Amino acid sequence: MAAGKSTAAANSGWVVFEDEAGQSMTPPRARTWGRKGSTPVVRVRGRGSGRVSMAGMTCYKPGERSRLFYPIREYRGRKNEPKGFGWKDYRDLVIRAHTLLGSPIVLVWDNYACTWSRR
Repeated sequence: MAAGKSTAAANSGWVVFEDEAGQSMTPPRARTWGRKGSTPVVRVRGRGSGRVSMAGMTCYKPGERSRLFYPIREYRGRKNEPKGFGWKDYRDLVIRAHTLLGSPIVLVWDNYACTWSRR
């Protein structure tokens, strides 16, 4: 990032990459081989409902140590409980990163529908 060659370098800012991921807490079911006439049974404890979601931002700036910001959300299927992250959650994450970094940021993120909402 040579001075004047990129937006982040020109503004003495951070390059920030954002992405999100989720994992279901339902245990996997699989088939396997067994002797003829005896089907193998694998017992799994617990109901196995729910989901864990995470959004993360990695932040880079020449001459500084890199930073990582991430919120985690656990969904258990309760009434009025959000399943994942909404646009307000992403907005708050960007504001938090900008505040803690203390300088401009150039945000690079994927084409997830929530991130290009007009709000």
